Amino acid sequence: MNILEKVRQGFVYFDGGMGTLLQEKGLRAGEIPEYWNVTHPEIIQEIHEMYLQAGADIVTTCTFGANPLKLKEAGSEISLRQIIEAAVGNAKKAVETAGKGYVALDIGPSGKLMKPLGDLEFEEAVSAFGEAVRIGAAAGADLIAIETMADTYELKAAVLAAKENCDLPVFATVTFDRQSRMLTGADPEAAVALLEGLRVDALGVNCGLGPSMMKSIVEELTKYSSLPVIVNPNAGLPQIVDGRTTFAVTPEEFAREMQELAEAGARILGGCCGTAPEHIRCMTERLKKMEAVPVTPKNRTVVSSYTHAVTFGAHPRLIGERINPTGKSRLKQALRERDFGYILREGIAQQEGGVDLLDVNAGLPEIDETEMLGSIVEELQGVLDLPLQIDTADSRAMERAMRLYNGKPLVNSVNGKQESMDAVFPLVQKYGGVVIGLTLDEDGIPPLAEGRYAVAEKIYREAEKYGIGRNDIIIDPLALTISAESSAAVETLKAVRLIKNAGGLSSLGVSNVSFGLPCRDAVNATFFALALEAGLSAAIMNPKSTAMQKAYRSYCALAGLDAQCAEYISYAEGWQAEAAASAAAGGVSVSGKADNEVKGSAAGNLSDDGKSEGCAEEKPLMQAVVRGLRDQAAAEARRLAEEDPLVLIQEQIVPALNIQGKGFEQGTVFLPQLLMSAEAAGAAFDILKERMEKQDETIHEGIVVLATVKGDIHDIGKNIVKVLLENYGFRVLDLGKDVAPERILEAALENNAPLVGLSALMTTTVPAMEETIRLLRKEAPGCRVVVGGAVLNQEYADQMGADCYSPDAMETVRYAEAVLG
Repeated sequence: MNILEKVRQGFVYFDGGMGTLLQEKGLRAGEIPEYWNVTHPEIIQEIHEMYLQAGADIVTTCTFGANPLKLKEAGSEISLRQIIEAAVGNAKKAVETAGKGYVALDIGPSGKLMKPLGDLEFEEAVSAFGEAVRIGAAAGADLIAIETMADTYELKAAVLAAKENCDLPVFATVTFDRQSRMLTGADPEAAVALLEGLRVDALGVNCGLGPSMMKSIVEELTKYSSLPVIVNPNAGLPQIVDGRTTFAVTPEEFAREMQELAEAGARILGGCCGTAPEHIRCMTERLKKMEAVPVTPKNRTVVSSYTHAVTFGAHPRLIGERINPTGKSRLKQALRERDFGYILREGIAQQEGGVDLLDVNAGLPEIDETEMLGSIVEELQGVLDLPLQIDTADSRAMERAMRLYNGKPLVNSVNGKQESMDAVFPLVQKYGGVVIGLTLDEDGIPPLAEGRYAVAEKIYREAEKYGIGRNDIIIDPLALTISAESSAAVETLKAVRLIKNAGGLSSLGVSNVSFGLPCRDAVNATFFALALEAGLSAAIMNPKSTAMQKAYRSYCALAGLDAQCAEYISYAEGWQAEAAASAAAGGVSVSGKADNEVKGSAAGNLSDDGKSEGCAEEKPLMQAVVRGLRDQAAAEARRLAEEDPLVLIQEQIVPALNIQGKGFEQGTVFLPQLLMSAEAAGAAFDILKERMEKQDETIHEGIVVLATVKGDIHDIGKNIVKVLLENYGFRVLDLGKDVAPERILEAALENNAPLVGLSALMTTTVPAMEETIRLLRKEAPGCRVVVGGAVLNQEYADQMGADCYSPDAMETVRYAEAVLG
């Protein structure tokens, strides 16, 4: 019986932690655990056997950090192939001895930040994970277990690597914080959308939290997922007892809390940091008489970005149309000149106009559409968190954009021609996505609604051959211009109703209906309202159109889709303000646009020249930093060359970072947005710093020393802290990763550093952090120490003698401000 057959029968059990058990067996602080597969194979085999005897069905290889990126940086003398082949061999021997079990090749994170937040290219990550997968699959692993992923982009790279380099089942688990967010912002619904789109075989959560703190996360995962849900918690939070790292949750408590997670719908259960064979034994004993909750298809139509998901069906969705060169000379110019700043400003303006998704089209005959569309996707998802609709008729451009997209996209489009379906459906099958189906085929566009619905059925049937359900298809029955055929709108609306009544979803490019007519906004808005009443699920539209916004917001209020008419009232305030300004200007809006183009809300817009409209117009540098527009921030810093650089930093750059920092702390801004704002601030700061150096000015006295402790080669958290500190005007000495306590002390003494920041991700390296703090206390008693990392908490930090525990990068900035002033 393979592992997927076993999962279908009922509960399946993973093993528990490895690192803490290796420490008990003699693993030294800072020593790389993966080496023990080669140097101490008997101990690794013994641990695997202990878990199998305790009731585990799956043992995970000791390869969490075994990828070429990590081993290269660690200066490993043992090759990746040696480590993985030994690790799989150790696990297989344990399975043979126990007479049961499955071997999961463990794939952990790379330890690097993906671009644009870091320097790791997407394809480089795919290649690194792929190398590990090929070796593990050839060595005899039964499945791939991707775990502890905190970034959806790296998660996607790992899943693609697994899918492209073996045919084994793929399980994937991610780590969430206490706010149910991944490091880069994804909530459980977004993680499910991405992983189901990529067609993993099971998904879930591991590490970071104890079982009781995972309950709400598991409830969300089982609510949204049509796949078996995995849960592998820590044994609570770590603490130090007699100089050793221990975990608070006992095996009995663990089993009781895991039963609650099983009752919430988890089907594959095990442990992570701090759990031992006895935890697994107690859990399996407690659950052996319990029936697993059935896994049911949810049939949801959902797309996602790196932070959130957008569902279709209950509420009509708006798709911004303005990143499409058709009829837009300025956008055509931007595409030819690679003016991504203009494209980003268009995206931001549409987001502020209230759209749910952005359409992205780069179809100009004189440019390389494949390269350009992929580049636009990368640029947009670096600044905005809206899901994207990838809009192209070129299958090569479509594949590149879908591959690079950080989420589950909306794909525009497929049609009823066999050639189109043969090209598009394999891409949706591989990369995931909801696809727009145009109701045309080899015979053209049927004139009547019934004919268009017949094409829709043809698309549905062909999609089923690729395992693509109706829930992942939205039909576009095509809005044709009424100037050419007076019954065109009537037939389109009839087709919308046919699709709705058959349980399907529909989308339209609304403005097509008025082509060739004067005063098009009036026709578009009326048709839009009629289509919404007929059951339209989504519309590609211009969010700058007041008429379209009024039709949509009014419909939602009238249809009971806008609680207390809150959104209608918010937008109405903007319309009233614009009308008053237009009247005062003699019929021309304050933005210089015609009256039918207006801001959707009081949030403000960016105009075509990049200047902000509304309350932030006086401080464009501040606005550029808030929005993460690096090039614009640099340009504004140059434009303000005559002003005092310290004043600009204190009155525009730091307040902008504070806005984003406060949003990050409140959970309304996520790490990618925070770091892109920091990048924009850095671009401006670099220009201002040249003038400050000439004036011999600085913002903060003293140097902050940062390091990832001995034995730990994960430096994502440290690097994030560094970026933010530097952009708040602190001088930072970054010692890198795997830094010995003596080197950290030396740097602190040489620079008379008032503050040292220490980072650790792995439980096995926390003793090195404690040793470093002890050394600093003895030799540099005036130096404050702030600590952070996934395995830490306030109690743990207090036990080690740290002055401050920082759960995130902004907390470190706040503490540095308190220490250095």
